[in-house]
Amino acid sequence: MKRIFTSESITEGHPDKVCDRTADAVLDAVLAQDPYARVACECAVKDDYMLIMGEISADAEIDAEKIAREKIRGIGYTDPALGFSADTCKIDVRLGRQSGDIALGVDEKKVADKADSVGAGDQGMMYGYACRETAEMMPLALMLSHKLCKRLEEARKSGLLPYLRPDVKGQVSVEYENGAPRRITAVVLSAQHSPAVSAKQLREDLKREVILKVLPEELLDGETAYYINPTGRFEIGGPAGDSGLTGRKIIVDTYGGRCPHGGGSFSGKDPTKVDRSAAYMARYIAKNVVAAGLADECVLEVAYAIGVARPVSVFADTRGTGKLSDEKISEIVQREFDLRPYSVIETLGLRKPIYEPTSVYGHFGKPGLSWEKTDRAEDLKKYLRG
Repeated sequence: MKRIFTSESITEGHPDKVCDRTADAVLDAVLAQDPYARVACECAVKDDYMLIMGEISADAEIDAEKIAREKIRGIGYTDPALGFSADTCKIDVRLGRQSGDIALGVDEKKVADKADSVGAGDQGMMYGYACRETAEMMPLALMLSHKLCKRLEEARKSGLLPYLRPDVKGQVSVEYENGAPRRITAVVLSAQHSPAVSAKQLREDLKREVILKVLPEELLDGETAYYINPTGRFEIGGPAGDSGLTGRKIIVDTYGGRCPHGGGSFSGKDPTKVDRSAAYMARYIAKNVVAAGLADECVLEVAYAIGVARPVSVFADTRGTGKLSDEKISEIVQREFDLRPYSVIETLGLRKPIYEPTSVYGHFGKPGLSWEKTDRAEDLKKYLRG
């Protein structure tokens, strides 16, 4: 049986990612001063304007406007002619304090078990996922889309293709046969550029210097379709061409559409927000389940009630690849992993300023992140023996 699956990625210059990066940079700046801070920071951009809004309760002093300008400049928006630049944009900061009603649910309480002292910051369901398609245990189409966009960004920043501008979207479609990836059927790449380059040159350059540099040769064939700037021109981009908002690229941030999403965004949120921390923990668990050989693919759903420490449900779906039943794996997960918010934060070390690097090219499948470790896999193998 054949099927085609598609995922997309975007660069740091996309308006939504400008917002995600700024929100996480603000979060990191606060956590660097107060690891127990409560932060819910969001951003919006349009034309030469940025709004930084939300709530921060912390023993910290930061300059959100200065942070934002530094990030905008680092992304590459330095030319006022682009309609949005670090030095000319108006930045409006509207940051208040966390609602006392919400704080009631997550403030530590005097209980016998410290892990029961912190409840979930909100209700909702979070998902983690892992599979054997790539070394990162991530979906192939998504990882290839990320690599395309990273390579194009490198070509812009290095000066290899000097006519490129910051706003880029990439997309890869992979054909599967009997569950295994066989070939790339289509590649879509839309790159913002200066007027100095012709559509013909841009298409030739991007195919040669970007697409063929990162996509596996064995997955490309004579029938692979290439759609490079398919409209012919992409000069107006970034916030001048479209508005941006924190948390609007949650599928790019996670698994490229391979598994469900609970709807909560990550960027700008401190780890007491289970939208973020529980999604990281779910990935950690799913990856260890697959690494242990309990399944070749695992979707893990965890759901919470606001103010309550223990999840209201935990469900593993191995999509028919489990060496044990899904019910049994769900039981193992609950026995082996503590999913209470306090324990999640401690297990993964989430009170540190580690979040800005996650704001672009996904929150998963990257080395060095605590939730990407497979340090529980050996221990989980005991369930295959018994």
